[in-house]
Amino acid sequence: MNDIYNPVESLYRIGKARAEKYHKLGINTIYDLLYYIPRDYVDFRKYIPISDAESGEYCVLKLKITALLSPVQVRNMMIYKASATDGESDITIIIYNNFYAFNALQKNAVYYMYGKVNENLYGREILSPQYISEGEVLIQPKYKLTAGLTVNMIRANIKQAVEIMKKNPFETLPEYIIRENNLCSIMYALENIHFPESTEASENSRKRLAFEEILMLQLSMAFMKSRNKNHTANIMDKKIKIPEFLQNLPFEMTDGQKNALKEIIRDLCRDVPMNRLLQGDVGSGKTAVACGACYFAFKNGFQSALMAPTEILASQHYSTLSEFLEPLGVHVCLLTGSVTAKSRRDIKEKIKSGYYSVVVGTHAIIQKDIEFDSLALVITDEQHRFGVNQRSALAGKGNLPHKLVMSATPIPRTLALIIYGDLDVSVINQLPEGRKPVATYAVTGKLRERAYGFVRKALDSGRQAYVICPLIEDSESDLISVRSYAEYAEKNFLKGYSIGILHGRMSSAEKDSAMSDFKNGRTQVLICTTVVEVGVDVPNATVIVIENADRFGLSQLHQLRGRVGRGQYESSCILITDNVSDECRERMKIMCHTSDGFEISEQDLRMRGPGDFFGSRQHGLPPMKIADLECDMPMMEKIQKIVRDILSVDSMLELPENSCLKNSMMSLFDKELIG
Repeated sequence: MNDIYNPVESLYRIGKARAEKYHKLGINTIYDLLYYIPRDYVDFRKYIPISDAESGEYCVLKLKITALLSPVQVRNMMIYKASATDGESDITIIIYNNFYAFNALQKNAVYYMYGKVNENLYGREILSPQYISEGEVLIQPKYKLTAGLTVNMIRANIKQAVEIMKKNPFETLPEYIIRENNLCSIMYALENIHFPESTEASENSRKRLAFEEILMLQLSMAFMKSRNKNHTANIMDKKIKIPEFLQNLPFEMTDGQKNALKEIIRDLCRDVPMNRLLQGDVGSGKTAVACGACYFAFKNGFQSALMAPTEILASQHYSTLSEFLEPLGVHVCLLTGSVTAKSRRDIKEKIKSGYYSVVVGTHAIIQKDIEFDSLALVITDEQHRFGVNQRSALAGKGNLPHKLVMSATPIPRTLALIIYGDLDVSVINQLPEGRKPVATYAVTGKLRERAYGFVRKALDSGRQAYVICPLIEDSESDLISVRSYAEYAEKNFLKGYSIGILHGRMSSAEKDSAMSDFKNGRTQVLICTTVVEVGVDVPNATVIVIENADRFGLSQLHQLRGRVGRGQYESSCILITDNVSDECRERMKIMCHTSDGFEISEQDLRMRGPGDFFGSRQHGLPPMKIADLECDMPMMEKIQKIVRDILSVDSMLELPENSCLKNSMMSLFDKELIG
């Protein structure tokens, strides 16, 4: 089996240049190449006559080469042409800058060709087609490409990889799992996912690979969860009560908040570390619950730490925790990258001495020189923005501390099973009393002036507004940038109003200043990027305008909408987009008709898929290459039972028949987390 772990450049015709292109795709070894799953297939069986090919459309043609024409150079581009016929009509084959693809064509040979057909004054052309010779397998894969790598190159290299695999047979699942679930072998699956003998072979291969992918993720999460059952040194006293905390809050906790806090306190009193997700919609009051957990830890003589992904969010949490806890005698500090060296030294000493019972900060709190006196509770907010190693580093500051993860991104049940499979879950499914739903409207750019008339009316009544733009600076894209938008707005539809800007490329001090000015009312409008997506709390802001709304996922739009409606005033969200596609219309309709973040997240998953759910890949988890979480939900539920059965018999995966499962997990995750 060792040969399949050789570098990809050990394959024939892969030199340094092509190897670097493969590396860009995350392919470093022959094994990686075998698992480079096709994104789709071309079915060359479904060819049509040239006369039926529509200009501008992709199709399959069966062609006989009648002439190989002389190449033509246009500037730095070589254009290769060949004449072909299907016996009834003629067509010209055009190949750009690819001598090898052209040189492989032989006069009088018959090929199946898939490509875009154009028609001009000289007749029909098929552009840079993917092709196979007559007699080859007629179902061929399509791959995600990068500049300099063609489908034919990848296909040829994978053929070599498959031959090497056959000489080094292996299996990644125990025989009993394969038998009981009617799965094909891994070698059959890897060959037929790339070169299917039939549609049935392709489906059987996809089933096997999807099954294994979900099994490995579920098993890894459950395994990590079971490893968390070590005894903690931070057992807290369930007899301790915190009525004074609840009485000191400036509001009455909802039943959802109270239940979540009870679940957390119950876990804190157990002899194994808590490992819990606190999930709730925008504005559901998760921070108050986390605050209660910190206070309970304080009453038990322990320290707590809360880590947020941005300084703005960390500052927001610090303000809230200070307000709720300082009057009760709890010392709270803020530690971020922008803290001065002198202040940092002082904070560092007071954390080590135990003076500060609650530490709030960014990744600055996991630096090696930060030491705690008695850290028993670690909280991470929006944990998908941190890598596994960062979260582990925070937990490493204590002796098997209790862990609480907070997320304001409602996660569909299907996705939660994958992402949070190692956590117990508490859900706050109601908003605090007095929170009003945000009226949402979707309009085209033609109504922008009218939309800003609505904004001006809100500003004139003393309220404030956000404007969200996708880009920071001008580019060739049609998206509106923050800077140019602010300059235009100041001279036109927001003339006479004070405007601030906020984006991710500003320094921490600049961000803090911009946010402070807006929060304190010194600026009326904040034109910004999605840096305000999570956590920023300005009750006086009642309108949010989101430009190019089609460029955001539904869950992200919902997060942005949650920046308003946080006070006593009626609030509105205006989505502006000139995209009139059916998909965009459906997405805007969903936003206008529901404010339920969990329902929106289900729709977001359905429409965009798990890979784009957070806008980028979930940190610490391998990407889903083939499993479709929506379509494969029955499989996922079946696999959950399989995982429980495996670990109930072999909790550490030490039986010989399960060794391949443990090896697969170690290849997916950091060995420190699994081994």
